[in-house]
Amino acid sequence: MRVGCPKEIKNHEYRVGLTPASVREYVARGHEVLIETNAGSGIGASDSDYVAAGAAIVATAAEIFAKSDMIVKVKEPQPSEWVQLREGQILYTYLHLAPDPEQTKGLLASGVTAIAYETVTDERGGLPLLAPMSEVAGRLSIQAGAYALQKANGGRGILLGGVPGVLPAKVVVIGGGVVGLHAARMAVGLGADVTILDRSLPRLRQLDDIFHGQVHTRFSSIDALESEVFSADLVIGAVLIPGAAAPKLVTRKMLGGMKKGAVIVDVAIDQGGCFETSHATTHSDPTYEVDGIIHYCVANMPGAVPVTSAHALNNATIQHGLALADRGVQAILADKHLRNGLNVHKGKITNQAVADALGLQMYAPETVLAA
Repeated sequence: MRVGCPKEIKNHEYRVGLTPASVREYVARGHEVLIETNAGSGIGASDSDYVAAGAAIVATAAEIFAKSDMIVKVKEPQPSEWVQLREGQILYTYLHLAPDPEQTKGLLASGVTAIAYETVTDERGGLPLLAPMSEVAGRLSIQAGAYALQKANGGRGILLGGVPGVLPAKVVVIGGGVVGLHAARMAVGLGADVTILDRSLPRLRQLDDIFHGQVHTRFSSIDALESEVFSADLVIGAVLIPGAAAPKLVTRKMLGGMKKGAVIVDVAIDQGGCFETSHATTHSDPTYEVDGIIHYCVANMPGAVPVTSAHALNNATIQHGLALADRGVQAILADKHLRNGLNVHKGKITNQAVADALGLQMYAPETVLAA
């Protein structure tokens, strides 16, 4: 198969879908790999590094889209990209379709077979291709929040860890999954007073064991959520419903009960965000203020640390990527976890959460692939 990797064009997105190490794996399996010139510059990978790995360098993204049987990316295709996709082509990348009807329409119109990293599953019920970026985003959320809390940046002027004689900042993490776990680890490491809210008692017990009492755990009722958010200096939104739009757990009305200059970091913004007042921002303009509360809602947080992120992502995606290159759509039919990753095929939605979020009909992946 001919596998193509264009340079990412989303604002301040420096990651790359294929590292030179991944290219070597595809080439070793007999596949041809096309890389757009300078696609790896954000992680320090030169065109010569890709050539040494066995790839061919092409001058434009248009050539990548025109010549490739499978496109491997990081972020969802932008409007100039989705119009270049076609039926019979495989797109393998993050999609986050539930809050993005325009992209969904574009992919449906193209006829492409689109597999979303964020809905591919594993035997334990996890999301293995989302997990590494959730780890990065969770850790970055604390760095971003600490910076935004500085007075010069609009925040309350609070140091997360405090100092002897002065209390540390109160950090509230909504959601105890991968993002929440890694956010809490960073916050605890900096000396903050950390509370994790979740609706799963088994998960709260597990988190209590992991942190040996260094964090507070609390069942996420409406009362608990309000109480914790109102007392917080920094709130991390780490809620995930696989494939679906994030629930709006913190309303605008609730902002009125928060401390002025408090910060919220909405890591769920890729799925629409879990704060009612959230809207996507970029690394070039990451924050805004609503009712005295600073919002950080960058939709591609791991893009800020592309060397770490790109290699972590490639480690996770390479196995399924090779299967797709080896067998095409037959790999999806043969693997239930890849079928869970299939969101669009030949103009049809094949993921129930996406279909529900957008009010569209869902078609069983097995049915549309067999047809």
